[in-house]
Amino acid sequence: MADQYDLLVIGAGPGGYIAAIRGAQLGMKVGIIEREHMAGICSNWGCIPTKALLRSAEIYGHMSHAKDYGLTAEKFGFDIDGVVKRSRAIAAQMNNGVQFLMKKNKVDIIWGEAVITKPGEVKVAPTKKAIVQPQGPVPKNALGEGTYKAKNIIIATGARPRVLPGIEPDGDKVWTYFEAMKPAAMPKSLVVMGSGAIGVEFASFYRSMGAEVTIIELLPQIMPVEDAEIAGLARKRLEKRGIKILTDAKVEKVSKTSAGITADVLQKDGSKLQVSGEKLISAVGVQCNIEGLGLETVGVKTERGAIVIDAYGKTNVEGIWAIGDVAGPPMLAHKAEHEAVITVEKIAGLKVHGLDKTKVPGCTYCEPQVASVGLTEAKAKESGREIKVGRFPFIGNGKAIALGEPDGLVKTIFDAKTGELLGAHLVGAEVTELIQGFVIAMNLETTEEELIHTIFPHPTLSETMKESVLDAYGRALNM
Repeated sequence: MADQYDLLVIGAGPGGYIAAIRGAQLGMKVGIIEREHMAGICSNWGCIPTKALLRSAEIYGHMSHAKDYGLTAEKFGFDIDGVVKRSRAIAAQMNNGVQFLMKKNKVDIIWGEAVITKPGEVKVAPTKKAIVQPQGPVPKNALGEGTYKAKNIIIATGARPRVLPGIEPDGDKVWTYFEAMKPAAMPKSLVVMGSGAIGVEFASFYRSMGAEVTIIELLPQIMPVEDAEIAGLARKRLEKRGIKILTDAKVEKVSKTSAGITADVLQKDGSKLQVSGEKLISAVGVQCNIEGLGLETVGVKTERGAIVIDAYGKTNVEGIWAIGDVAGPPMLAHKAEHEAVITVEKIAGLKVHGLDKTKVPGCTYCEPQVASVGLTEAKAKESGREIKVGRFPFIGNGKAIALGEPDGLVKTIFDAKTGELLGAHLVGAEVTELIQGFVIAMNLETTEEELIHTIFPHPTLSETMKESVLDAYGRALNM
């Protein structure tokens, strides 16, 4: 006999497990189905373990510049096995943490691969997918294969690296983020194809650890979704660190050699060149995990490889919902988590606000960090609004100078008529920790007046935020 649930969640990544917890909090009987890793890509192979790698690189970078701080550090180095081991241990801790949260909230873990056989029914069988290693042990007391029924089903199956024909990863010389996260040895050189967050973060990590790095980007600017001015400043910093960057450049072919790989690159002016390295990281985006779920059988609509949903996660089929990467961009863990809460509360009949994608922040944890929310300057102008733009550089901030981090910029964009904050774009040290202030301001519909009358503590990097607002209105005090 099939088990009956109020809510079944397919996928235990950041969107899925948050949906399960919120459902349990609201009194639902909840089951969560996972075939590979509790906590999903984010905690096992993405957001968290990459930050562990980048933290090691950051500390290593500080050690190499110890004399700038009046310190002495001699005979220092790194053990790449130790760096990777720390990262994997943190991933395992996150995995175990999510298992604990499921137990705490009395959520059933169902281990296997899910197929929706009809609305309200899911069949679970052993997965046929090749599991990315290392894999943690199957959670204790997990349920297994069988047929499970639920009043509502949330699909939260995430995404995987996009693979280009002819440039398929081989686990040796051509990598995705999976291989890049656990190198057996530090390559002396590598080529990064794609300059979104994933590509730039890995380029930053490997450069910090001493590798020669070349980024190849098809579009005119790196970090294509970011404000052009901010992306330009980030590019200058990355190039100053020794990273070579090619934009308006297409990788036509990748050949494997005894020494590594050689990429044939076509540039905008029609000229061609070859770029070589020991490894190539393919970071050309991700694609949604929509295959094998039975979507065609039950009639769930997809478009451009993603499940189509409304602002509450509802699909075109009653009782079937989708959240996170599988439902399309922006493909960010925090967006998935927020969607999870919205969707579950909508299922429960609560009054909720739908997702506003213009208020989803984006963060890139390279050196320098980049963070943003809302409209870029170009998009704000395209909207036909009259705008005011404020800028404040880190060189005018005492805390940034004291930290030895004087390179950075905070840029704010306002509607000139209403004072509405339309967008905020930052580059520099720790800006990923600053951006939330602007996200809160936008959610509260704050105008420049409230921001100007807000006291920012001194000395902090956050003072650059207020100064940028002041500058938009011709009132900057420290520049």
